[in-house]
Amino acid sequence: MPPALELGLGSAVFVAQHASLLAPELASRMQFGWTITVHILFAALSIGLAPFIIYFTWKDVRHDEPAYTRLREFWIKVFAVGFVMGTVTGIPMSFQFGTNFPVFSEVSGELIGGPLAFEAKMAFFLEAVFLGVLLFGRERVSDRTYVLSSVLTGVGAWLSGFWILVVNAWMQTPRGFELVERNGMEVAQLTDPVAAFLTPRLPWMYVHMMNASVISVTLVVAGISAYFVWRKRDSKAWNTALRMAIVLLLITAPLQAIHGDAYGRHVADTQEQKFAAMEAHYDTGQADLHLIAIPTSLDAMTDPRTDNLYTISLPAVGSFLASGGDFSAEVVGLHEYDDNPPVALVFWSFRLMVGLGFLFIGLALWGGNLLRKGAVADRTRYLQAMMLASPLGYVALLTGWYVTEIGRQPWVVQDVLKTSDAVSQSLTAAEATGTLVAFVLLYIALLTAFGYVLKWLIASELERMGVRDPDEAGRPQLPWVSDDD
Repeated sequence: MPPALELGLGSAVFVAQHASLLAPELASRMQFGWTITVHILFAALSIGLAPFIIYFTWKDVRHDEPAYTRLREFWIKVFAVGFVMGTVTGIPMSFQFGTNFPVFSEVSGELIGGPLAFEAKMAFFLEAVFLGVLLFGRERVSDRTYVLSSVLTGVGAWLSGFWILVVNAWMQTPRGFELVERNGMEVAQLTDPVAAFLTPRLPWMYVHMMNASVISVTLVVAGISAYFVWRKRDSKAWNTALRMAIVLLLITAPLQAIHGDAYGRHVADTQEQKFAAMEAHYDTGQADLHLIAIPTSLDAMTDPRTDNLYTISLPAVGSFLASGGDFSAEVVGLHEYDDNPPVALVFWSFRLMVGLGFLFIGLALWGGNLLRKGAVADRTRYLQAMMLASPLGYVALLTGWYVTEIGRQPWVVQDVLKTSDAVSQSLTAAEATGTLVAFVLLYIALLTAFGYVLKWLIASELERMGVRDPDEAGRPQLPWVSDDD
């Protein structure tokens, strides 16, 4: 056994033996939630970087300019490291279906097995093969083949996201099956592959998730580019990357808000309980739209209701948005259900996601105005803002994912199978807690490793640009005080 893994498992066993053990269901949910939280960072990196890789590769091949060569080489390296990390963090999820949620696997295996197999054979290998060409084939293949490789790498990443979301969309709005009894258990039997694969949720989820990934990575590209521009104002390569990121953010950030509004109405139509949790709407009837919700007590943080929040609301607008135009429309409240999701997690995650979305629109408009004036590189405050905002796209993406997944509880497959029934009955609290701790430690180590590699790539680029070390230059790593605005 590798020393690092042995140390991680040993630490997990120690913590599990000396700490309060979690119930198998809770520990299993936390373990899968943590696993997918880390994995989705790298999956989104591949999806969001694809447009940049394709564009920089095409421009490099067409114009043979050093600026585009530098951008292509840098971001392909980041893409490759993220791809490796995504593979490492993603593989354990399929095993967790069997170890932690075997009932889910048995009940829904006929519906989810096909898309997961397609993802591996159709998308993963496509992305992996042509990423190899991008990394090692610039001098070995023709220009046309090289550009085509960048396109196929991006197609593989986006196709992978499609098949994964086919599975998740089916869990949200299951279709194309019937429940039959096998070996004393009710399982889902596929009856209509088209209906099962193309569920009502899929187009909404796919557009929203792909665009969210592009926004997240665009902010990372903008933040890193802003840092390089701050260090060397006349860098043609990184000014180009920063301008492209701003233009892309101008398109994707408003699109996400418009699409998200329509997506919310779809959720209200298909998952009333989730919509009620998103708005902390307890009593069935007309619903207000809370623009701002501030808890009046600490208890309100964990159980937010309209009577324990200070809100700035638009009366009846919640009903208007949920119904698509009727201010008097009835919205089902959480009191109608016996078992609700953790409302606080869904409610606050939704607000953080929406708030960050409007922040991104503001940053895009600010940057667009500076582009119009030709003054992006000269505005230190804007460069600072983009550096600070670089991780926030991922925060918005994760909180949106939490709304989607936690908001569906108590169901793992909506109205078909509850999460409590899907968990392994033979799993002990010690086993579940121990593996949870092991996964937390291992994935923290992987995130740290990725951070070190990214830091090394940035340092190498600074050296390539001929920029001195920050300490030698006599200036801090990041400029929080501007003197030129």
